Amino acid sequence: MGAFEKYLSVWVGLCILAGIGLGLLVPGVFSALAALEYANVNFAVAVLIWAMVWPMMIGIDFSSMRRVGERPKGLVITLVVNWLIKPFTMAALGVLFFRHVFAGLIPAADAEGYIAGLILLGAAPCTAMVFVWSQLTRGDPNYTLVQVSVNDAVMVFAFAPIVAFLLGVTDIIVPWETLLLSVGLYVVIPLIAGVLTRTMLARKGGEGAVTGFTHRIKPLSVIGLLATVILLFGFQSGTILAQPGVIVLIAVPILIQSYGIFAIAYAAAWAWKVPHRIAAPSALIGTSNFFELAVAVAISLFGLKSGAALATVVGVLVEVPVMLSLVAFANRTRLAFPDPDEIGPKP
Repeated sequence: MGAFEKYLSVWVGLCILAGIGLGLLVPGVFSALAALEYANVNFAVAVLIWAMVWPMMIGIDFSSMRRVGERPKGLVITLVVNWLIKPFTMAALGVLFFRHVFAGLIPAADAEGYIAGLILLGAAPCTAMVFVWSQLTRGDPNYTLVQVSVNDAVMVFAFAPIVAFLLGVTDIIVPWETLLLSVGLYVVIPLIAGVLTRTMLARKGGEGAVTGFTHRIKPLSVIGLLATVILLFGFQSGTILAQPGVIVLIAVPILIQSYGIFAIAYAAAWAWKVPHRIAAPSALIGTSNFFELAVAVAISLFGLKSGAALATVVGVLVEVPVMLSLVAFANRTRLAFPDPDEIGPKP
């Protein structure tokens, strides 16, 4: 685990402070950047999001999907949790807290934006960081690759309909055209670019060339993520200083969702006698979020200064401490799961 992944919350926290400070010191710069948009897509943020997502897409080997049938249990758990449970529980928690529990603490208009941001987080399961969590729990790397590959394939088709449905259920009106444009820009195009790049690298030097290239361009993702955080909090600086407790309020449903989803997936894997090297990554994939996509779509749909954008960025701040605590728990409970050599057929 590199310094970036290990201390992600620290870097994000520093960038939050830098963004708020710069937003107050040079508001004209942020206003000029906010004006660089067309059809609700901000060009500055789009470039940064592509810088984050493209290297991740290069690491996805869709040929691994041919091995899906080898161990169906872990994959079933991942898909059910990610697409039939997680988006809906996140939406429910958002409505519960921001329309009821926290109703007297924040303006109603802001509450709707926070709900929308939480929905976007809940509908975007993790991609790249899953490999880090899998490695830390001694997960099966090949199976994790299969899970991520299938997850990404489903996300291309399911993300937009689920988000549109949940936003509609919560009475937040969003045009389909904008949502589909966001998915195309931030999922489909980087995915195609990633597949083409991976194919060219593999032809020249095999998997070693792919691994070496992704390692070299990894700083691009780091820069993109941190620069996006600075921009978002620069745009939100006035709101945050006026309501400093809002970040804590947004974090509450995210924390409940994260630990709850992990408990559901991990318990299901234990009950189904899935080996730990598959069970742990299965649960962690559903718990973690593809926050890069959530941030990008929130900006496209609701704007750079929206409550939705702020909620998705809070998800970045919360994610790593939560995931590290769950990794530690998974490692401590390893012996509660069956050894694959003791249960006969592959799960």
